[in-house]
Amino acid sequence: MDWRFGIAYNATPRLCTIPVYAEGHRPERNLQHYRAIQALAVILGPKRGADADYLEICRKKRNVIEYDAVGAVTDDDATELVAFVVELRDRILAWLREHHPEFSGS
Repeated sequence: MDWRFGIAYNATPRLCTIPVYAEGHRPERNLQHYRAIQALAVILGPKRGADADYLEICRKKRNVIEYDAVGAVTDDDATELVAFVVELRDRILAWLREHHPEFSGS
């Protein structure tokens, strides 16, 4: 469960960086992942603010399983995060096709 959760979480900063770069921004290396996640609501719209909040909760859990304790997440936590990542990927790809088709590969 821990590995599954950690791997799913590690995909989120990379996904969140896609719209940031597509919009022509290059976040400073310091806190780059945090800033990319927080930019979701700014770039994709205010409805994505809840996504950033959810990912902050997941980041804290990931830090616990990475640095402090084994078994701090449940199978349900991991399943929920994997589903979220798949949905986030689909939303970002749809946004990319609509706003930056030159990067969408379509």
